[in-house]
Amino acid sequence: VQLQASGGGLVQAGGSLRLSCAASGSIFSINVMGWYRQAPGKQRELVATIAGGGSTNYANSVKGRFTISRDNAKTTMYLQMNSLKPEDTAVYYCRYTAGMYDIWGQGTQVTVSS
Repeated sequence: VQLQASGGGLVQAGGSLRLSCAASGSIFSINVMGWYRQAPGKQRELVATIAGGGSTNYANSVKGRFTISRDNAKTTMYLQMNSLKPEDTAVYYCRYTAGMYDIWGQGTQVTVSS
């Protein structure tokens, strides 16, 4: 499995961005995909996850502002980010886990200016 993340950029506070993560290869139906982020000088942290069955989980800091979703083929994952804040600035990574597989995509930079 390979992951390709895209959609990052520079946006003003209060704005929106949508990140995409395209998965290719042998995708197991039972899996969890998620978005994580790492700000300069900080540890990587969970943003949101979505399971193959559709259940979702969000960090408290993004609840009500971010929405994670997947397409019907379950090969592309999205993160709709609204009401962005300067503290959302980070490199965002997508992740795929299924059984013994734990795959990370390359990061995409999100910068929110005040």
